[in-house]
Amino acid sequence: MEKIKNNIDRIVSVLLIVIMAVMVVNVTWQVLSRYVFQSPSSYTDELSRYLLVWLGMLGAAYVAGKNEHLAIDIYPQKLHGAAKRRLMVFIHLVIVSFVVPVMLLGGGNLVYITYTLQQKSATLGLPLAYVYVIIPISGLLVLFYQIVEIRKILTQPITQNS
Repeated sequence: MEKIKNNIDRIVSVLLIVIMAVMVVNVTWQVLSRYVFQSPSSYTDELSRYLLVWLGMLGAAYVAGKNEHLAIDIYPQKLHGAAKRRLMVFIHLVIVSFVVPVMLLGGGNLVYITYTLQQKSATLGLPLAYVYVIIPISGLLVLFYQIVEIRKILTQPITQNS
């Protein structure tokens, strides 16, 4: 399971790097076309917005997989042994209880509705379902990462210091 997680981490990190690089080129072109060439590009603003959505959603999933997401860890640091294990499993289950209804079901429903209604973006003419599909994809990634983490916690031997 850890090997699969590492492969997914590698794919997601490369995708994040590519998205960020495209954003940098896109915004640079936007600034150049507006201020240097005095002819603003029509698509760059919308493209940068959609790339930022993808960057944020995938980045959140990636960080959740690395267990580096924003957390208040005062209480877990004070606990040890079985109590800490129960708390950590509970925290991961709370994350799962958010991800499934909001990101998977809600995000999937959003993609379905925008695909069915054939909504397109104003400037690029891009189907909005392609923009929103990152929500359930990120939800699947977060769900996978949480399951891996719960399994890891439950298979570790309990020690007083952990």
